[in-house]
Amino acid sequence: MSVSELKERHTVATETVNNLRERLRQRRIQLLDTDVAKYSAAQGRSPVKFGATDLVCCRTLLGHTGKVYSLDWTPERNRIVSASQDGRLIVWNALTSQKTHAIKLPCAWVMTCAFSPNGQTVACGGLDSVCSIFNLSSTADKDGTVPVSRMLSGHRGYVSCCQYVPNEDTHLITSSGDQTCVLWDVTTGLKTSVFGGEFQSGHTADVLSVSISGSNPNWFISGSCDTTACLWDTRAASRAVRTFHGHQGDVNTVKFFTDGYRFGTGSDDGTCRLYDLRTGHQLQVYQAAHGGGENVPVTSIAFSASGRLLFAGYANNSTCYVWDTLLGEVVLDLGELQDSHKNRISCLGMSADGSALVYRKLGFKSKDMGVWRAQESDLKKTKQTALRVLVSVLLGFGL
Repeated sequence: MSVSELKERHTVATETVNNLRERLRQRRIQLLDTDVAKYSAAQGRSPVKFGATDLVCCRTLLGHTGKVYSLDWTPERNRIVSASQDGRLIVWNALTSQKTHAIKLPCAWVMTCAFSPNGQTVACGGLDSVCSIFNLSSTADKDGTVPVSRMLSGHRGYVSCCQYVPNEDTHLITSSGDQTCVLWDVTTGLKTSVFGGEFQSGHTADVLSVSISGSNPNWFISGSCDTTACLWDTRAASRAVRTFHGHQGDVNTVKFFTDGYRFGTGSDDGTCRLYDLRTGHQLQVYQAAHGGGENVPVTSIAFSASGRLLFAGYANNSTCYVWDTLLGEVVLDLGELQDSHKNRISCLGMSADGSALVYRKLGFKSKDMGVWRAQESDLKKTKQTALRVLVSVLLGFGL
């Protein structure tokens, strides 16, 4: 068979696949005869209400001198790690605002960081295409540098996200610009499984985010520049279990819902969406009207402990909407609160027990971090303080 004949067959096959995809998309639209908001409104549900003093800034954390791109909580919710382009990982005591570690990174262009389940190690990765592991118990040198305990090398593109498998300190998952996700054995530094990277087996563009199910650690979701999110099972890495469509732009962030059977996404198309794993259907679209009528990219999302609230950070100014997931309405904009940040939000993080929300902002003028105290009586009352970090982290809520 000649080269021209192969090209012709490939063109015909590609056109057939695209036509089938369009037919599937139209069929999915036909099946979406209702959504969560319409059903909840029909049941007479009322939106969550916030008082003027429900969220108050009570502490500011100072430390980073550059843009902060990532953060994570320990499961005990008492420490936060933040990664910045000043070339350092900083571990914070969330209760006292003290810095417990300031780790100099081998590569300043860091994009992600994560705590291990036991809180003894932190992982980070970025444009060096390597995921570096640091043991916080290691002795630092005279310059305060903690040595790298393990370097996970193998990706052919930048490391966009990393997350430890729940309750497993020896395994973590990374996503990369090489269109793949990888499950690593931290002890040996070797790949356990590779997800995607082959034609029609997964994503066809950069993978930007991953989220691992807390109820079933074998499942994880990935979001990509190919406008889709994929469900993977670590026990069968050959291809994605299910692919979720709907977005019209890069899927920047994904997050599992609290019950482990649904997940949320945030995209460059300006929407957040809620999907169901079991049916594969889209349950709700959360789209806000911004000034000028343009779609503002969603940079990060987080769910409250009950799942009733969805926190969404946007790429314009300081917008951080709090959505009522049942009614599809914005019930609060954290950016309008007193002492809030004035730059774009780049990351959100909810503590394990839902008692505090952390978000960080990008900007050259805001290099500090603030602590917020939140009270929410509608879903879950808490006396825990919440922290908020500016260029790096903002802790806020617990529902």
